[in-house]
Amino acid sequence: GFHLSGTVTEPATATEPEMTYKVAISFDRCKITSVTCGCGNKDIFYCAHVVALSLYRIRKPDQVKLRLPISETLFQMNRDQLQKFVQYLITAHHTEVLPTAQKLADEILSSNSEINQVHGAPDPTAGASIDDENCWHLDEEQVREQVKLFLSQGGYYGSGKQLNSMFAKVREMLRMRDSNGARMLTLITEQFMADPRLSLWRQQGTGITEKCRQLWDELGALWVCVVLNPHCKLEEKSCWLRQLRKWGEMDVCPLEDGNYGNELPNITNALTQSSSHSQDSLARPRRTVFTRAIEGWDFHWQDSHLQRIISSDFYVSPSYQREGESLLFNSQGQPLWLEHVPTACARVDALRSHGYPREALRLTVAIINTLRLQQQRQLEIYKHQKKELLQRGATTITNLEGWVGHPLNPIGCLFLTLTEACRLEEENCLEISDAGDSKPPVYQHVPVATGSQDSAESYLSLALEVALMGMGQQRVMPEGLYAQDKVCRNEEQIIARLQDLELDPVLVQTLRKQCILLLEGGPFSGLGEVIHRESVPMHTFAKYLFSALLPHDADLAYKLALRAMRLVHVLFCLCSLNQPHHLLAANPPGWQTLLAQHGLASRALTAGDMLRLRTVLEAIQKNIHSSSLIFKLAQDAFKIATPADSNSDTTLLNVALELGLQVMRMTLSTLNWRRREMVRWLVTCATEVGVRALVSILQSWYSLFTPTEATSIVAATVMSHNTILRLSLDYPQREELASCARTLALQCAMKDPQNCALSALTLCEKDHIAFETAYQIVIDAASTGMTYTQLFTIARYMEHRGYPLRAFKLASLAMTHLNLAYNQDTHPAINDVLWACALSHSLGKNELAAIIPLVVKSVHCATVLSDILRRCTMTAPGLAGIPGRRNSGKLMSTDKAPLRQLLDATISAYINTTHSRLTHISPRHYGEFIEFLSKARETFLLAQDGHIQFAQFIDNLKQIYKGKKKLMLLVRERFG
Repeated sequence: GFHLSGTVTEPATATEPEMTYKVAISFDRCKITSVTCGCGNKDIFYCAHVVALSLYRIRKPDQVKLRLPISETLFQMNRDQLQKFVQYLITAHHTEVLPTAQKLADEILSSNSEINQVHGAPDPTAGASIDDENCWHLDEEQVREQVKLFLSQGGYYGSGKQLNSMFAKVREMLRMRDSNGARMLTLITEQFMADPRLSLWRQQGTGITEKCRQLWDELGALWVCVVLNPHCKLEEKSCWLRQLRKWGEMDVCPLEDGNYGNELPNITNALTQSSSHSQDSLARPRRTVFTRAIEGWDFHWQDSHLQRIISSDFYVSPSYQREGESLLFNSQGQPLWLEHVPTACARVDALRSHGYPREALRLTVAIINTLRLQQQRQLEIYKHQKKELLQRGATTITNLEGWVGHPLNPIGCLFLTLTEACRLEEENCLEISDAGDSKPPVYQHVPVATGSQDSAESYLSLALEVALMGMGQQRVMPEGLYAQDKVCRNEEQIIARLQDLELDPVLVQTLRKQCILLLEGGPFSGLGEVIHRESVPMHTFAKYLFSALLPHDADLAYKLALRAMRLVHVLFCLCSLNQPHHLLAANPPGWQTLLAQHGLASRALTAGDMLRLRTVLEAIQKNIHSSSLIFKLAQDAFKIATPADSNSDTTLLNVALELGLQVMRMTLSTLNWRRREMVRWLVTCATEVGVRALVSILQSWYSLFTPTEATSIVAATVMSHNTILRLSLDYPQREELASCARTLALQCAMKDPQNCALSALTLCEKDHIAFETAYQIVIDAASTGMTYTQLFTIARYMEHRGYPLRAFKLASLAMTHLNLAYNQDTHPAINDVLWACALSHSLGKNELAAIIPLVVKSVHCATVLSDILRRCTMTAPGLAGIPGRRNSGKLMSTDKAPLRQLLDATISAYINTTHSRLTHISPRHYGEFIEFLSKARETFLLAQDGHIQFAQFIDNLKQIYKGKKKLMLLVRERFG
């Protein structure tokens, strides 16, 4: 049949009643070409009712009555039957059909209507003509709407996932050879090109967001696949090409390398072995995400050698090799395919994507045989140049176009093609594990189908081999952050897939063989003895190799790890020839290799091989130039050396300490925001190592810490109760530590008295001679190098420790550094001044007499002076009861020295402050000013002739400031 109609009933649920839907499906040559359903579902996929009706027809064909097309049935009716049929049909659906029926009747009765110019009439139940296009039903409007919606959400609400699933749908369509694949991709691309954010990003000169970039990459890769379809018609290909060119010429079309700047070399360029990487970027053509697909137009599948490769597993060179055929086969007679590697891999992807898995595998094997031959030839070239290259220590030989992070993802494509052939499909492979993640794939060895004798090879070992070849290729770091980020991302993806492989003896043999080739590969290998100065760093890859090899061949594993670490140093040195040193400290060579570098070094440090630990440590100390990285490694080593549930590993603990000490030396004279954390950590680590380590860092503090760090963090922590308990020290050990801490304290106080004096005094409290020495250092530094705040703090500490006379001496020195202006009545030093005066008063008349001249000289604020005066007259001096002194117990008079000097100074300060305030007074401050004069009067009245002095003062004010009538009226009201 060509048309299927039926009713589908959806059973009732707890919330919804039973529903019945009318469904109609047209099909043609085994494809559903159109669907309609009463549910009104709007989606790019068929609704459940359409699927239900289709399955019913497939599973129960006998239950579905097969009828002739309606035109055949009508042909058998006479005039009366036809009239009856039409009238009944209209009656059954009069609301929907009547307007259409009336219109058709009018047109049929009109002799010159369009309907009468055509013979016959359409029949939806009859099949299409043999020449008609037939393709699966695709709701184009829905595709547009959904893509538009997902793009408008900008990668939020899982829209990126949805778009990726649409791309996966396109791939599925291509694999089923459904012509809608390209149609759906065209619709998706139209919406991507219409994304309003593109022009915005372009105007602002900002790059496309990361998530969006990845979607564009996939879009470009899919178009390469479509264009390389081995069985598409020429007119189809031309149509796509026109469309791709049109999109590529639009201003907003994203560029291949992600930043509106430099691009990668042309797809058709074979690998060149010269560093023309710095060629003028302006001379390069603009390359968009569609450029590779447009270039794919030139690739055909007619080459007879290519056809033979993909059509047979047993295509080998004839036993007699004809001239000119030597490049078509290797020495074992296996076919080679000498095309630009990413392009050849794009062919594999196209075969795989269009449902030709066997052909894709055959071409993959030919490409790998070609890469092996290339690897052998490169080794031979290196052997001849080895001496010269090693002398130079660097090379200009490298690949300008890396295969990892390449827009066509060549290595990922070959790896997937090979592993798909080895995948064990379990019966319940769709089952999801408890964690909600899908289970990792399970692989088995499938022998390579080949005409050659070597049957030991499997597609799985080839997958591992090609991944290692691609990752280990020495290549120049691409320009632009996006392209660099893509290299990292692709590397991580490949490593994640490699980690799914269970390394059995066959795979271990492949791994070892490739690792040896990588170490010996010279300038062609990223882990060779000489590298290009812009080479992509190999740490992430080396960390994988180290971990994978370690259980099987520890020697080789360490050899690789140490080589990778040495290469960082080489990169650093090569880059430092071209960069000023201060820039290098901030921007390590190449770009952000630090995390990868840390991963590798940490893995090698903590692998548990004590014999090789010293070698790894030396490699780290020699080759790693970033303090934060070495600190992280020290922390890693410490963490593993001190497990919570067992004894510490002393060897590894000492390594952690040694790295920590290196970090201290590296960061001593540079600013580092983590420095405080690093110092604290080092003390913790040294404590774990033991008392000798603590003594050592205390004795060599000047090469590790600043004086402030040494006293306030290091010595203070070492001398703390917790440390003594943690180490369970005996008395001689405690004394040794304390002696070292005191020596350190005195050295620091000499070097930096401002910041270390108080800490030094605290650390020396229990040793009389050391304490006296520290005190003398403070006194010596007081006159020149210390602020009043520091001196007051130490003075208060002295009083607290029971040295009031020393406190008085320091407070007096502090007063000489202080200057309080008339208007600084909220100055933070006021409390210190009041305390110093109270201390002097409590010591006795002599001390008070000594400090008052200093107060009068330093403090010009009337309210502070009057506060001091008031406090001194409330109690008798000398209440501290210094031994050997007599105390009269009498209150002091303000008429006699030393308070007379203080009273005069206070009155004088009130007079000066009054004049200063009156020069800039505003009416809203009048009330406050009158209160100020009232306080002044209280002070004036402490003098014998105070009332006369105050009256004269007020008269004086009235005379000078008579212009301020309102204010003077208030003065008169209050003071007469």
